[in-house]
Order: sequence, then C-alpha cells, then structure tokens
Amino acid sequence: MSPGTGAALRLLAASVDAKAVAEIGTGCGVSGIHLLHGMRPDGVLTTVDQEPEHQQSARLAFREAGFAGNRARFIPGPALDVLPRLADSGYDLVFCDGDRQEYQDYLAESLRLLRPGGLVAFEGVFANGRTVDSGPQPTEVLRLRELVRTVRESQELVSSLLPVGDGLLCAVKR
Repeated sequence: MSPGTGAALRLLAASVDAKAVAEIGTGCGVSGIHLLHGMRPDGVLTTVDQEPEHQQSARLAFREAGFAGNRARFIPGPALDVLPRLADSGYDLVFCDGDRQEYQDYLAESLRLLRPGGLVAFEGVFANGRTVDSGPQPTEVLRLRELVRTVRESQELVSSLLPVGDGLLCAVKR
C-alpha cells in the first residue's frame, strides 16, 4: 500500500467518525494501521482474511503500532463466507483489498453492512494502469471496469475515484 493510499484511508475513517470498520484482506496489517489511526479511539476494526498467517502478522503489527488488542477483531476465512455473518447496517466504513475478481460481490455485501452515510473503498482499481488501457484485458480488469461502472451509475451511492496508489474507488451510501 502506498503512503498516499494509507493517508487517504486514515482521512476517510476520520471523516465518517468511524467506530466500526470492516476490512476485507488483512494482509500484513498496513491498511489496518492506517484505518485504526483514523478511527475513533473506541473504534473496532473487523478484519477478514483467509490466510491465518496474514492475521498473525497484522496482530503483531497492530500491537507494535501501540493499539490495544481489543481494537481489532480477526476473522479467518474467505470473505464471501464471512461477510454474510456480519451485522446489517453495523459499519461506518468497509475497505476492500481482497480478491479483485470478487469486488462486485464485496460491493453488494458492503451496501448491506454500511449504515446510511457510511463509506466503501476499493483498493487497486487502476490495476497498474490496465483499467484504462484499450487493449484486450484479463478477466480481473474487466471485472474492475464493471465495478467502477456499477458504482458510478448507482443511485444509492455518491462516488469518486481517487488517484492515489493504484487507485482508490470510494463511495458514500445515501
């Protein structure tokens, strides 16, 4: 994750006064640290990843960054198996950095999870510049284009594509 993307996540979490954030794709914890820095001091980050070793690395990174253990909830498993078990309208922000082939499905789940005024963000939508390239593209890029179009055309969302890192697609739920 680029420093610019991290700063944008911190700002977005602060702008919605986030108390409950869901993160799809824990990774090594970098995005989670940025989200936690932007969240309210009593906020909890729920982070989902199918790789237990990613969550162990993130747990250590959060502790080293000075966050108490109760600030993050780690749920192992595939996102599309875990997300349906999370509370409807229970989240202020959903950050998606998982399988880009599943971003459309993450969007549907995010709309259910978010409260009105909540925000969803998708990392990596530029796909290293391939999303705007006119040549033949792999399925991942076609799915990203479809996601951008769906978000842009939705009457339920107010969106913007931020040119930070590899592209951060953000949308507020009306």
